[in-house]
Amino acid sequence: MARESSPSETKSSKAAPLKDFFRTLPAPDLGAQAFSYLIDSWQRSVLFMDVLRQRGNIYIEHEKEGKPPVLAFKYEVIIDGRTFEDPANYALVRIVPPPDHPTDPKMRPIVVIDPRAGHGPGVGGSKIDSEIGIALRAGHPCYFVMFFPKPCAGQTIESVARAEGIFLKKVHELHPDSEGKPFVIGNCQGGWALMILAAVAPELFGPILLAGSPVSYWAGVEGKNPMRYTGGLSGGSWLSSFMSDIGNGIFDGSYLVQNFENLNPSNTLWGKQYNLYSKIDTETQRYLDFEKWWGGYFFLNKKEIEWIVQNLFVGNKLTANELMSADGKTSVNLYNIKSPIIIFASFGDNITPPQQALNWIPDLYDSVDEIRAHDQTIVYCLHDKIGHLGIFVSAGVAGREHAEIMSAIDMIDALPPGLYEAKIHDSKPDMPHLELIDGRYLITFEMRTIQDILALGDGRHHERPFEIVKRVSEVNQGIYDKFFSPVVQAMSNEVTAQWSRMMLPDRMQRYVFSDLNPMMWPLKTLAGMVRDQRQPVSPDNTFLKIEKEVSERIIESLDTYRDYKEAWAERMFKAIYESPWVAAIAGLSEKIGRPKAPTHAEWLRNELKDLKRLEHEGYIEQGTPLDGAVRMLLYQGRHMQVVDERPFRLIQQMIRKAPAEIRPTFAQLKQAIRRQWFVLLLDEERAISALPKLLPEMDQRTWALNLVHQIAITRADKLDVSQEASFRRMEEILGVNVLSQARTPAKK
Repeated sequence: MARESSPSETKSSKAAPLKDFFRTLPAPDLGAQAFSYLIDSWQRSVLFMDVLRQRGNIYIEHEKEGKPPVLAFKYEVIIDGRTFEDPANYALVRIVPPPDHPTDPKMRPIVVIDPRAGHGPGVGGSKIDSEIGIALRAGHPCYFVMFFPKPCAGQTIESVARAEGIFLKKVHELHPDSEGKPFVIGNCQGGWALMILAAVAPELFGPILLAGSPVSYWAGVEGKNPMRYTGGLSGGSWLSSFMSDIGNGIFDGSYLVQNFENLNPSNTLWGKQYNLYSKIDTETQRYLDFEKWWGGYFFLNKKEIEWIVQNLFVGNKLTANELMSADGKTSVNLYNIKSPIIIFASFGDNITPPQQALNWIPDLYDSVDEIRAHDQTIVYCLHDKIGHLGIFVSAGVAGREHAEIMSAIDMIDALPPGLYEAKIHDSKPDMPHLELIDGRYLITFEMRTIQDILALGDGRHHERPFEIVKRVSEVNQGIYDKFFSPVVQAMSNEVTAQWSRMMLPDRMQRYVFSDLNPMMWPLKTLAGMVRDQRQPVSPDNTFLKIEKEVSERIIESLDTYRDYKEAWAERMFKAIYESPWVAAIAGLSEKIGRPKAPTHAEWLRNELKDLKRLEHEGYIEQGTPLDGAVRMLLYQGRHMQVVDERPFRLIQQMIRKAPAEIRPTFAQLKQAIRRQWFVLLLDEERAISALPKLLPEMDQRTWALNLVHQIAITRADKLDVSQEASFRRMEEILGVNVLSQARTPAKK
């Protein structure tokens, strides 16, 4: 298989040999530099070991406290799911706003669901500059769905979904007068849980945000994204069942964390530790805060992890609408989601690449017209290079992408159905109507097609072998359940399970480097003495430069090892699962492809379009003056492929200033936009010709034309050629001429 050189390989090939580096070292003062470096490196070594001791103590203390969320904000528990009739180890908490940023109970509430993927909850609010911090500063009431370390007895994924449904109903009860339904954020694995709940109970949701969330698990790019091959190379889902049986029915989240760490051995084995060692005077607190979350391993029931692996990671049933409830009576149909869906992904994310975050869209929909027929709005935002964890914990991402998405919630909720890409631009002093831009950045929404989504990858032909993986997994799972699981369960008990967990390297290193080990006790005193007499070396010290050079070579070597390992894994996967012999043994054709969701039958698509046509036929010649103004606004901008935030901000200002007796609610505005969008798609000429019936009085027509003109020029201070032609056409139909005057709209 042809494969491009990785950045690490390219960099390594261009680097000069280490012996040449030594030849360039200056001779004078090497003795003094060496002495200074030895003192500094010894001090850093002592402080480094003491930080590891602190990390171990923090781990033990956090465990004694019950591993509460690592939130940077105070919170209070509203509902504890462990008390439900069908208990789940989840709870709804309210984030207590800081005194300097009180929240408004009438603003749309924000609910954050963190991933239960081995780690504990809190990453979405572990910093002041985070999803929760941004929401609090904007005045939104904030809630957080947390979970406890151990699952309840008999807990299933359905138990969790029911609990989260109850939580959202409670949020509705607490904010009956809010401006919109809750905006719910699902981080990473919390995203698929959010999608499932939104499909089963769509009435509970406002817009939903999937941040770094894998939904289409087989997707990716050849030569990259090796994590998707793991299930096939291990023979399917049986391994998770085996690890659960060893744990006496409990799956240890440490295994999932180890999978993440294996993706980047240079960081796991060297980079993270060296970064702390080299910046020991400034990096300590950040390192300890992160390790507190990263090392807080949580557990799942055997039934939970089996459901996740068999139905999602290996089975990939979510986007095929094949998920069913345990009783077989309820299906998870993603077409039922009516709230706008926002996806945030990054090209630098090797855990959830953009293809896994977005390819569920072409799985469900053949075209944008079909998205519109389902009355669905989908917005995606792509980052160029941020890694997986950076999506949740990076202050830069929080202050830019999350802040802009948060500020545009109402705008996204009001967008006409379709597919959009959100683009965030730096504002400039010469931008028209800069006062209408909320903050430092301008957010726009560019219309996209299904082909734009598919163009982000290299085709979907390489997803075909995963159908064979799915079949092989089912066979292996059946064999394990029948013959091996009873034996492993008979050999396991709570004592052996506890010992097996404690002996795992991730935990053992924390126990060893803690005050549980008497040999670590002198470190605290010694580290205190070192801090008092700290002598950091000069940045231009020759030996410090050598140290950094050696570190770079170690990282390059480990990256090369990673690249070879991933290439081998991909070749092995293809050799096995692209073989026609394996396909035949599994009872599948070698040409098998990923089937579309069942509801993609041609007759059903046509029926849906006919229903939409009939539904909106009656709106063509009926409506309020608001409907007329919205129809005109959409008509004059129908050729534009970009939706700007400035017109929407002006509309919001106009609504706030309008007299109470004629002021529309946000829900009325949203429905008018969606209704008139479909009317224009149905029959544009009839829709425009019917404007006099929606605006029967001349003062209404003048008001509406002035209103539309004022909103339309917020992007460029003047109408473009197509907008002006549309405006002239509306003036002709309504018998009013306002374009030459462009005055401030009068009261209706």
